[in-house]
Amino acid sequence: MRKESYKVAFIGAGTAGLLTARELQRGGHHVTVFEKANKVGGIWRYDPQVETDPLGLDPNREIVHSSLYNSLRANLPRQTMSFLDYPFLKKEGGDPRTFPGHEEVLRFLEDFARDFGLMELIQFGHEVIQVELVDELTQEWVVESRTRKTESTWESKDELFEAVVICNGNKSVPNVAEFPGRDTWPGLQIHSHNYRTPEAFENKIVILIGNGATAVDILKEMSPLAKQVHMAVRTPSFKLLNVDHYDNAWQHLMIECAHKDGKVVFQDCSVVDADVIIHCTGYKFHYPFLKSNGIVTVDNNRVGPMYKHVFPPSLAPWLSFVGLTSRAVVFRVMELQAKWVAKVLSGTVELPSEKAMASSVEEHYSDLEKAGVPKRHTHSLMMEDVEYVTWLAAQLNIKPLKMWKEITVFSVLEGVLHYGENYRDIWDIDKWIQQIHSSD
Repeated sequence: MRKESYKVAFIGAGTAGLLTARELQRGGHHVTVFEKANKVGGIWRYDPQVETDPLGLDPNREIVHSSLYNSLRANLPRQTMSFLDYPFLKKEGGDPRTFPGHEEVLRFLEDFARDFGLMELIQFGHEVIQVELVDELTQEWVVESRTRKTESTWESKDELFEAVVICNGNKSVPNVAEFPGRDTWPGLQIHSHNYRTPEAFENKIVILIGNGATAVDILKEMSPLAKQVHMAVRTPSFKLLNVDHYDNAWQHLMIECAHKDGKVVFQDCSVVDADVIIHCTGYKFHYPFLKSNGIVTVDNNRVGPMYKHVFPPSLAPWLSFVGLTSRAVVFRVMELQAKWVAKVLSGTVELPSEKAMASSVEEHYSDLEKAGVPKRHTHSLMMEDVEYVTWLAAQLNIKPLKMWKEITVFSVLEGVLHYGENYRDIWDIDKWIQQIHSSD
């Protein structure tokens, strides 16, 4: 028999954790949010510190959660970062740009947390080291967390919960490109996770692996200082940035191999004697704290089995994930996922049977395989962003907003290609939407 309220643990006080905690609190549940840092914001908290291992391969390194570089701006317009009942407004003294800097996004999230009384629900400075299912019949979970008492001592505690929502993001464990000679190449290699400012690369010959938004931003701000910048890409026909606009920048196919003398050979047979390689190659899902008796696994960045990217069928609704999806209008998706989790736990929205959810997961995997989508892109919504948010809205009995079709990750990509690399400063989103309406 379902109860009216449950004791629920949240891992992480970033966007996903704050949104879901707000929805569960509204539903009358007993909410505890565990946050390793001393502030809210998750990945939107800038930290000038970098990790001791710049590639992020050493499992014993001191992990720095932030992946922000100092100049980072949102690559989606602030309209899409608004919540249904809490718009991301331009405020006096703030950053008024349509594509604001990371400081403005963090202020928005801090205001959200304060305005909805979420701060008192958060246990700051609490690092979760284990989440374990201790009884499959009663669905009891024990959450073990620790707090630092001195530089070398920690204090641990265990708490029992009836449900757990994992919202700790996926931007802290780097995915690193592999190529022959990588481990013996003598130059500096870092992952973009540990890039903050361009000054250290002055007069250097730099190779960027990747051509996504991060690689493009780094090339643009590094080019005036670096001696040369080379971009190694898998899909040369796709260009967010035209390197022809930069006298000291070139695009190549991926790295073929690297040599002990410092030379790097690309698949197009060109050779560069480089000083630095920066891996702008994304991140891995990583849940070392989760002990689910092998039910939830991570295989080549597929977290599964996962019904609609949120619920593991055999553990639903007592374990859920918010914020797994990528290549989407992420704030919009996370808000709807948060509302869905809250409604399901409150019993006002029912999930299908475990068997039906498991069947849906297998069908999704089969569809991806038939379409030739790599397993690592299981949680990408690039081509189904609107379909997914519309489905979530239907579960919640929410009427889809026009903007959900007008501004999608795909339409923003079209805007980037149309307006060029300076799209954040050129593109008038409001005018663009008006033009869409006038042509209807």
